[in-house]
Amino acid sequence: MRPVRKELIHVIRKASASDELLDSFLTDLLTPEEYANIATRWQIILRLNDHVPQRQISKELKVSIAQITRGSKELSNPKGGFQRLLGKNL
Repeated sequence: MRPVRKELIHVIRKASASDELLDSFLTDLLTPEEYANIATRWQIILRLNDHVPQRQISKELKVSIAQITRGSKELSNPKGGFQRLLGKNL
């Protein structure tokens, strides 16, 4: 892992001490659009994990099928972070 990524992980871990601090940090770090996009990506993953059809997700979240397909691909990675965070492969 590159040192800049390690530093970012370290600061996110530190900011995670409270929801309010983490929200403030992410608000400062990201543009409003970037923050919204990350939140939407996570919602895609949660819906895919709940077996919601892709077209329904697209309609509900107003995102493209391509975005959902990318999320689906990453969610299917048994060694990926999504699987681990969702408790499927801890």
